[in-house]
Amino acid sequence: MLPATLSAERPLSVWELTTQVKDLLEAAFPTVWVAGEVSNFARPQSGHCYLTLKDDRAQIKAVMWRGVAVRLRFDLHDGLEVICRGHLDVYAPRGSYQLILEDIMPQGMGALELALRQLREKLSREGLFDSARKRPLPAFVRRVAVVTSPTGAAIRDFLQVLGRRWRGADVLVLPVRVQGEGAGDEIVAAIETANRLAASPDCLVVTRGGGSMEDLWAFNEEPVVRAIAASRIPVISAVGHEVDVTLSDLAADLRALTPSEAAELVAPAAEEMVADLRQIQQRLTAGLRSRADAARLRLDGLARHAAFRHPFQRIFDASRQLDELDARLSRAVRGRVRLARGQIDTAAGRLESLSPLAVLGRGYSLTQRADDGRVIHAATELSPGERINTRFAHGWAMSRVEDIEGGS
Repeated sequence: MLPATLSAERPLSVWELTTQVKDLLEAAFPTVWVAGEVSNFARPQSGHCYLTLKDDRAQIKAVMWRGVAVRLRFDLHDGLEVICRGHLDVYAPRGSYQLILEDIMPQGMGALELALRQLREKLSREGLFDSARKRPLPAFVRRVAVVTSPTGAAIRDFLQVLGRRWRGADVLVLPVRVQGEGAGDEIVAAIETANRLAASPDCLVVTRGGGSMEDLWAFNEEPVVRAIAASRIPVISAVGHEVDVTLSDLAADLRALTPSEAAELVAPAAEEMVADLRQIQQRLTAGLRSRADAARLRLDGLARHAAFRHPFQRIFDASRQLDELDARLSRAVRGRVRLARGQIDTAAGRLESLSPLAVLGRGYSLTQRADDGRVIHAATELSPGERINTRFAHGWAMSRVEDIEGGS
């Protein structure tokens, strides 16, 4: 109801007027639903959210206090179409009214769906879902850690299938809540605990049964996804059913469609292993037999070789060749000797024909000076009274020059 004193003699103060307007608005609009577009969004360090809701003809200031903002599963941003629930409030220091938001949801999709899309895009940009960082599972798992609810159907299905397929693996169950408030923190703690174990598991299985998006939301929380990506133990994510895809599935090294399939991925079927081993045994046996048959044939071929039937034949052949070479060498040496002897006789004959002694044998003589033995070619080379030696074919004679006759 409006106050009675509305006159110039008794005016209202600004505060009084604002207070009355505040009371009227808050009483008239205790709860209101408003649809609009977010603009001028800001979230300072205090954690409160300040924004403007607008449409094509009007706008209104809005505030979301920190206690409400921390419960948001998606990020607010300019341009987002939302539906808000709240109540009107008048901010007296500025004389303006604003909408105090108590709940907010995106138009056209659920809050969880939007939050999932936003977080998926964020983590994908960081590379948490890249196939290059995926690690293979060990060929034989001897120790496996399972992060799940100890009372759910997921662990029963996992253990049943694993026990049927392979009995050589030890299973360590790390009990956690798989839905509800605080489930994500427990899953993160269990993953970190598995990575700190002294006897490190060969692989880590994070699993639960099917459910709605709200039921599976713990496996979409950012801390859980980052813990799976940071695990040094290879992780299998088996959350929900085949149609359910969580961010944990994308971050894990391997995704299983169901907990039962996770057990199949962890360990091979014993019957299949036995069949494979038998097949390998057969292949090894056939290969060894084939190699033995080939070696036997080769050995038989070597046994039939002439070198084994007549082991000394090559020695005899070599001896015969040696004898023939010796005979050829002897004949060659005798031939070379005869040739050399003939060449020597020819040279001796030529030397004999050129020898001055041969000339002497035909009646000629050789005159030399007695003092130095130099041969005298002309009489003018002598002087009267000079002694000379005359050499004949047989012997020699010394004489003295008495007279010289003849010209040059």
